[in-house]
Amino acid sequence: MYDDQSEKYKKQYGELKPVDIEKYMLIIGAKEVEETKRLSGLLQGKIWCHVNSTFEGGGVAEMLKSVVPLARGLGINCKWYCIEGNEYFYSITKRFHNIIQGLEQHFTIEDLLETYLETNKKNFENKRIISDMTIVHDPQPCASIVHGNYEGKMIWRCHIDTSEANEMIWNFLLPYINNYDASIFSQEDFVKQGIKKPVYQITPAIDPLTDKNRQRSEKEAYDALSPFWSKYNIDPDRPIILSVSRYDVHKNQEKIIKAFKKFKKDKSIRDLKPILILVGNSATDDPEGMEMYRKIKETANNDPDIYTLLNIENNDEYIGALMKVAKIFIHIATKEGFGLVVTEALWQGTPVIASNVGGIKLQVINGKTGYLVNPHDVSNIVIFMKYLLTNPDEREKLGYNAIEYVRENFLITTLIKKYFILMRFLLGIDFPYFRI
Repeated sequence: MYDDQSEKYKKQYGELKPVDIEKYMLIIGAKEVEETKRLSGLLQGKIWCHVNSTFEGGGVAEMLKSVVPLARGLGINCKWYCIEGNEYFYSITKRFHNIIQGLEQHFTIEDLLETYLETNKKNFENKRIISDMTIVHDPQPCASIVHGNYEGKMIWRCHIDTSEANEMIWNFLLPYINNYDASIFSQEDFVKQGIKKPVYQITPAIDPLTDKNRQRSEKEAYDALSPFWSKYNIDPDRPIILSVSRYDVHKNQEKIIKAFKKFKKDKSIRDLKPILILVGNSATDDPEGMEMYRKIKETANNDPDIYTLLNIENNDEYIGALMKVAKIFIHIATKEGFGLVVTEALWQGTPVIASNVGGIKLQVINGKTGYLVNPHDVSNIVIFMKYLLTNPDEREKLGYNAIEYVRENFLITTLIKKYFILMRFLLGIDFPYFRI
């Protein structure tokens, strides 16, 4: 295990320097800035730690890259630790992820006892985390509550959809979960039976000041993508349908390709010549990603109108710009804890076609910020593709609504306020009542 203040982290990822909340003033307004400052006032000097399984790749790492500097800028001593494991450990925890989200997976006693639990234990052999509040994210380090070495209030934060979690693996994790002082889920539907400690609902969020999420004009976005168009031989004048996510069985990219192939055969839109761009990143804690990417490429079958890209250079700038210029963003995952890529697309003012599952339903308001579909209903997906591509006024209306909805609910400043409220409560600090 090592942390973001270690030389190892700084050499690989740079330094997470404090960020002034005032930088968000033009986006969230003076009232929200002052409220955030007020909530942090009695937390000055408190130690707030996070523990997860990767510094790079996936929504948790992306959020923490903003939460940690912003908390430090507000006077909280925020630290970020990452457990380390071998490839087999990550293959086991990926199977945890899959089986929790409803897929059948196989485990041996050795997997659970000798690899998963032992890895959690080894990460704390020479490490002690002393804090006022520590948040441990997702199943990978969950068992560290028993096998680790902590002091202070402890919370387990689950970012995945556990509504149909396999009973065997849930019962395996449950004793560890119940050793925490509380748990956090993205929505109420994910809370399973057997949790004996307080449960809180806090949704994830995006940082509007990052390279990916800063709002830009269409011209600025097109210009920024000039090298991208050239490298991948993409005609930017053709309407783009975009999908961004890890290559994962739950992300359902194969069904997106199937829907697009059917869609582009429609004679009424043939002259528009739409293209589909799928972009995905690999993550150190997801060893199945490359195999899924190979399957996606096979499904695309060298279709000249489909681009399947992996780990593109200048990732954040290009993804943000692509989300701005795309006519439609599509994310039809079969399971989704929240889906920050949906938030990112909505923030760029791009209407979203998304599946009616998990945390996506909290973001895509049918007919207001986009359209919800059954992730397996190819025909309905095609209908909405056609409707949005041929109705620019509807795209503009949905896009405006989407930006304001994200501003009100899913920005990093709102997330950190909720964490401050919870921290004040757990530490017994008096404060006016707020709903978390």
